[in-house]
Amino acid sequence: MKKDKKALVDLSTKTFLQVTALLFALMLAAIVLTYVIPKGAFGTTPDGGTDYLAYTRIEGASGIPIWKGLLAPFLVFASDNGLTLIMLSLFLVVIFASFQVMNDVGGIRVLVGAVAGRFEKRKALLLSMIALVFMAFGAFLGLFEEMLSMLPIVTALCVLIGYDSFTGFLASIVACGFGFASAITNPFTVLLASEIIDTNPMTHITYRILIFLVMYLLLLGFLFLYVRRIKKDPSSSLTQAHDETLKAAEPTAGLPDLHKIERRTRIVYVVFLLLCLALIIACSAVSALRDYTVVVLIAYFLIFGPVAGLISSRDAKAVFKSFGSGVVGALPTIVFIALASSIKYIFDEGAIMPTIVHSINTLVAGHSPFVVALVLYAIILVLEFFISSSTAKAILVMGMLAVVSVPLSKQMLVLIYTFADGYTNVLFPTSPVLLISLSMIGVDYFKWVKKSVPLFVANLALVVLFLAIGIAFGY
Repeated sequence: MKKDKKALVDLSTKTFLQVTALLFALMLAAIVLTYVIPKGAFGTTPDGGTDYLAYTRIEGASGIPIWKGLLAPFLVFASDNGLTLIMLSLFLVVIFASFQVMNDVGGIRVLVGAVAGRFEKRKALLLSMIALVFMAFGAFLGLFEEMLSMLPIVTALCVLIGYDSFTGFLASIVACGFGFASAITNPFTVLLASEIIDTNPMTHITYRILIFLVMYLLLLGFLFLYVRRIKKDPSSSLTQAHDETLKAAEPTAGLPDLHKIERRTRIVYVVFLLLCLALIIACSAVSALRDYTVVVLIAYFLIFGPVAGLISSRDAKAVFKSFGSGVVGALPTIVFIALASSIKYIFDEGAIMPTIVHSINTLVAGHSPFVVALVLYAIILVLEFFISSSTAKAILVMGMLAVVSVPLSKQMLVLIYTFADGYTNVLFPTSPVLLISLSMIGVDYFKWVKKSVPLFVANLALVVLFLAIGIAFGY
């Protein structure tokens, strides 16, 4: 392996500073809001749970201490959500390190080369299949963060067949986010929200399948319009400089018996990735393992990432150096996680979330079903900006809606929640997965927002249309 390897996660200083500044500004705004919005507290149910309808305003209390707000990116790791954030951080570090090894020993190149050869004359079909598979992962299994492990493979494949890394990002991470929002049996949105609100998640499932198919076609339309544009003008690619680096890489340069090594590497990493997918699907399908998916994957990548590299290259020194390079390259992403998570921490410590939810509860009373649906959708969008965890929002939002009297069916409330929860995962800057994905392909967050405006405008129009149709036909 060459000694001057470029890190697989190569976050430019400009991008890092821009995203950090944006998140820090949001954090400061959250601190200010704790001084503007009155503090409040929810009540407690007889069984010790949270009663979202029993609200008490706390008079005379000031906002979060300034020092505490500024130290939130550190303090959040010691909060109730701290363990989850630590696990997510470890997950990302070991994944990036393992894929740095895979890249440096030639694993990515030989795998995508084999796939590209089989679909050389059916590139559009391959791209459509990739997007469908990733949307299905989100819609049926509720996978999102886990799909970061597949992003380097998909982007490298897209570059090799004549597209670019941004195309791979759209076909994998964005597709998965769309699947999350067009959820059919997603355990973290549809199933959990249905359980909280006490409704059968299989009721009217055909409508959700229809929504999934329409949103898939929308994503494909955006995807192929972009592909058509870069084919006509390659300089319009958002990742041209990043992709030139990938094309110029020589992962196996300097190693003896090149063809034998490539064959061994291909076999090793086919097994490695198949086992990874099997673990993800098994953990998602078995309820007892679902909460430990990230932990299982951390252990898998930490152990078998270096092992796969050692079997492929038989160069322990180079493999561990590569693994270390991947760890260092992933460290800036931890800053994004800390800053994005600190916003909810500030709201919780400032005790303003109950006041916000109480105001929302009052706002929806007395309006027509369609207006109520739009108001609830907008409310959950706002909450999504500050609370990225689907499980946390489901407990908060659906727990409240379970006891609030609104002129909407329980199935419609679940649909509104899934719409508002999913698409924002690939739009809002408080989504760590989005920021990390963009950093992996060298795209600035603001460029992504500018590029994706047509997609999300069309998406919003379809969401409103599906809400109106659902209400009209008694969904």
